[in-house]
Amino acid sequence: MIDLGSINSPDDVKKLNSEELCELSQKLRETILERVSKNGGHLASNLGVVELTIALNFVFDFLEDRIVWDVGHQCYAHKLLTGRQKDFHTIRQFGGISGFPRMSESEYDAFGAGHSSTSISAALGILEGRDKTGKDFKSIAVIGDGAMTAGLAFEGLNHAGHLKKDLIVILNDNEMSISRNVGAMSSYLNRIMTGDFYKRFKKDTMHLIESIPKLGETVSKIAKRIEDSFKTMFLHGIIFEELGFNYVGPIDGHNIDNLIETLQRIKGNTDPTLLHVITKKGKGYEFSEENPAGFHGVGPFEPDTGEKIGSSGTPSFSSVFGETVTELARRDPRVVAITAAMEEGTGLKDFAKTFPERFYDVGIAEPHAVTFAAGLATQGIRPVVAIYSTFLQRAYDEIIHDVCLQRLPVIFAIDRAGLVGDDGPTHHGVFDISYLRHIPDLCVMSPKSRIEMKQMFDLAVKLDSPSAIRYPRGNIIEELELLTMEDVSMGKCETLTEGDDVGIITLGQTVHPAYKAAKRLEQAGINATLINIRFIKPLDMDRIADVAKKTGHLIVVEENAAAGGLGSAILEGLNSAGLNRTAVRIMGLPDNFIEHGDQSILRRLYGLDEEAIYNSAIELLKKDSSS
Repeated sequence: MIDLGSINSPDDVKKLNSEELCELSQKLRETILERVSKNGGHLASNLGVVELTIALNFVFDFLEDRIVWDVGHQCYAHKLLTGRQKDFHTIRQFGGISGFPRMSESEYDAFGAGHSSTSISAALGILEGRDKTGKDFKSIAVIGDGAMTAGLAFEGLNHAGHLKKDLIVILNDNEMSISRNVGAMSSYLNRIMTGDFYKRFKKDTMHLIESIPKLGETVSKIAKRIEDSFKTMFLHGIIFEELGFNYVGPIDGHNIDNLIETLQRIKGNTDPTLLHVITKKGKGYEFSEENPAGFHGVGPFEPDTGEKIGSSGTPSFSSVFGETVTELARRDPRVVAITAAMEEGTGLKDFAKTFPERFYDVGIAEPHAVTFAAGLATQGIRPVVAIYSTFLQRAYDEIIHDVCLQRLPVIFAIDRAGLVGDDGPTHHGVFDISYLRHIPDLCVMSPKSRIEMKQMFDLAVKLDSPSAIRYPRGNIIEELELLTMEDVSMGKCETLTEGDDVGIITLGQTVHPAYKAAKRLEQAGINATLINIRFIKPLDMDRIADVAKKTGHLIVVEENAAAGGLGSAILEGLNSAGLNRTAVRIMGLPDNFIEHGDQSILRRLYGLDEEAIYNSAIELLKKDSSS
C-alpha cells in the first residue's frame, strides 16, 4: 500500500514498480479531488494528466531537465510529486502555494504560465540558452490540444523545426481547452480522411494487399481493423512532420507502463519530437468526466454530489452579461457574440444555444477574435467580443490597429476586471483601465449594477465607434440596484451622495465599499460627494472639476493599477483645468504583481475596502487642516 506521504520527490517515484505507480495515480487523484473540493481550483484538467505526470517524473530528472506546463493549471500532480505535498492544502489560498507553476516557488518549476500556448516558445528558448551556456539537459513542453489553436504555439513549432533542437513536445489531447475545441485544427483529421488523397491511397493499398496469394484476405481483415489507428498515425502526424518534428503516437495517456516506455525511447532523440498523448479530461471523477467544462475551474463543492457550496443567491456579472447580450440579439439582428474558448466562463452558453448561427467560439486565439470582429464590423455587424481582462492583453495590438484606428463599432465585454482572487497574478484584471483609456476613439465604461450593465450595452450597440464595458468577477450586489439614481448617458457620471467636505470618485466593484464609507463619514460629521464615474472615457471632467472646486479634496478609488489608471486620468484633467491645488489621494493597486488570495483579503490588504476608504478621507482632511 502506497503512502502518498512517503513520496517527497521524483526520486521516490523512480523507486516504484508498475503496480505501485498505478496505485500512486489513484492516490494523487483522491488528493487533488479532496483539496479542490475545499479550496476550489482547476479540477478536470489536473485529473486528466495524472499518469502522464507520474511517467514524466519517473523518466526525467527535473532538477536538471526542464518541463514547461501549458496551460500551467494542470500542474497539481506535478506539485504533489515535487516536494510540495505538505503545503498542498494551502493551494490557491492567501500565503499558500500557487495554482500555477511559479519559478520562485520551486526549483522544479522551470517556467511560469497562467495563459495558454507559451510552452513551446519558452521550452525552445530554454534549449537555446542551454546550448549557449554549455549545459546538458532535456527541455519538455506539455501542451493541451486546446492551446494548440493559438498562433503562438505554431510560431514556436515553426522555429523549433528550423533550429532542429532536441525539443520534446507532448501534445496532451483531450479534445478540450476549457470549452470543447473548435476550428480547423480539431477537425483536421476528419476532413483529411474524407479527401481524395486518402481515398485513393486506401483503395490502392487494399487492392495491393488483397492481391497477395493466400495471405491477402487475412491481411485485408487485419488492415481494416487497424484502419483507424493507421489514419491517426500516418495522417495526423503530417502537419508536425512538415514542421520538422518526429511524430510519435498517439498513445494512451492513462497507461503508465506505455507512457514510461515511450518517453524512455524518445528521451535520446536529437531532433524535435512531438509525442501525441490521448487523455480524458476529468478522468476518475464521474461528475468531471461528464461535465469537464463545468469542472474546469470550480469553487468549493461537495465531492459526493458535485454540487457547489455556498453559492450566492444573486446572479454573477457574467450571467447578467449573458442575459443582456441575448436580449440585445433578439432586438437587433446585427448583434453577434465572439469568445475565445470561454463559452461558459463568459456567460454565453445560452446565447450559443439561442443563436448558434450568430455565436463564434474561435478557440484560444484572442488576437484573431478581435480582428475577426473588426472584419465583421466593416459589414454593418455589431460584434460583442467577450474576453477576460487578463486574456484581452494578448490582443492589444489588434485593439489599436484593427479596431480603434479604423473606428469600427466593436463592443468589448471585459469580464474579470479587477482582482479575481485565488488564481493570482496571471489572472487579475488590474491593467485594463491603464491599457485602454489612452486609445483614441474608444469609449470605456464600468457598471456597478445589473441595471447599469444593461443600459451600457444598449448604449454601446447604438455607437458607431468602438466601446469597452469592464465588469468584475463576482455577484451582483442588490443594494446597488436600489442606488441607481440616473439612467446611463454618454460620458456622464452619477452622483450618489452630496457633500462639501470631500469628493470620492469610484466605479464598478468599488462603488459599494465607497458608498458604505461615505455613510460612515456622514455619521462622523463629514459630508462626502460620492461620484460613480461610470465612464473612464470620455471622462466627465466638468462634474469632477465642480466637486474639486467645492470640496478641495478628492479621493479616487479603483481596482486597477494606480499607474495610468482612473486616478491618473483625473490628475491630468485637473491639471488641464488649472485645479492643481486640489488635494488628491489615489487609492489603487501598487506597482507590483498582486498575489493570489481571496478577494476580500486582497482588498483589505491593498486598501480598497470600506475601512481603508473611510480612514483615507479622515487622514486627507486632517493632513490638509494641519498644513
